[in-house]
Formats: sequence, structure tokens, C-alpha cells
Amino acid sequence: MSECTHVPELPRAEPTPLSATCLECLAAGSHPVQLRLCLVCGHVGCCDSSPYQHATGHFKETGHAVMRSFEPGASWRWCFVDEALV
Repeated sequence: MSECTHVPELPRAEPTPLSATCLECLAAGSHPVQLRLCLVCGHVGCCDSSPYQHATGHFKETGHAVMRSFEPGASWRWCFVDEALV
């Protein structure tokens, strides 16, 4: 794992998830494969293995660089800008 410049910019307290699942998938009638939590704003989106890749789409729309797995038992974080586990 590496330290990126985006981790120190994150809010000190992890944001509260805005939902329990990917709302964009629900609206599209799709099922998310795995969930990701934006560590800037709390958006919950589906992973790149899902048909619509809403977590990546959220990064592209907002520039919020760091997210983490929102799956039970997983705690890894990913920086989209640095393309690295952080």
C-alpha cells in the first residue's frame, strides 16, 4: 500500500453513508456487484465489476479521489487519482 496526497485531505471522521446500497443501480433496475463508499461525501456506489460502475462515475463527476470497500469485513481504501491502495 502507498500513501497518496489525497488521504490527508479526507475529513477526519468518516462520512456517514448516504444509503445502504447503490441508489443509481436501484434506479436503473440493476443489481450492484460490490459496494464502495466515498470517503469525502458518503456516496455509495457499485464497483467496476457492476454493469454501470457508479463508484468510478462518482469520482469522475466529483473528483472525490478516495473510497473504501463498503462490504462487510473489508477495510481497504483506493485512490482513483493515484490508482493505488492507500
